[in-house]
Amino acid sequence: MDSTKPQAMPRSEYRTFRPITTRWMDNDVYGHVNNVVYYSWFDTAVNAHLIEQGVLDIHQGETIGLVVETQCNYFAPLAFPQSIEAGIRVAHRGTSSVKYEVGLFAKDASLTAARGHFVHVYVNKQTRRPQALSESFIKVLEALS
Repeated sequence: MDSTKPQAMPRSEYRTFRPITTRWMDNDVYGHVNNVVYYSWFDTAVNAHLIEQGVLDIHQGETIGLVVETQCNYFAPLAFPQSIEAGIRVAHRGTSSVKYEVGLFAKDASLTAARGHFVHVYVNKQTRRPQALSESFIKVLEALS
């Protein structure tokens, strides 16, 4: 068995969870959630958490996060009308970048149906140049580490 093969992860690996409601349109012709929807769930889970924690203001804030890398591994199908839970953790934090890891669980499942990551580089909304993370932002990220 290849030890580098990605494996499903348990809930204990994640620091916070967000509920996700599947929609009729999420299913594809094969009867399960289409792979592109998973990436939307990753983005929604992380950004909703940051907004709720008061460190991301998508309307008036001067800093925005741009995705520079993303990846996902799939272990079990998810489908409408399942309830999904997204586990979130921070794998790495730089001066202006963060690697978020997200695990997607069928409600009450012990292992991820899918897990992946994306890297945000936080930039000034106007100049698009990297911007150092604020102390309040770092505190929120530390709780996810």
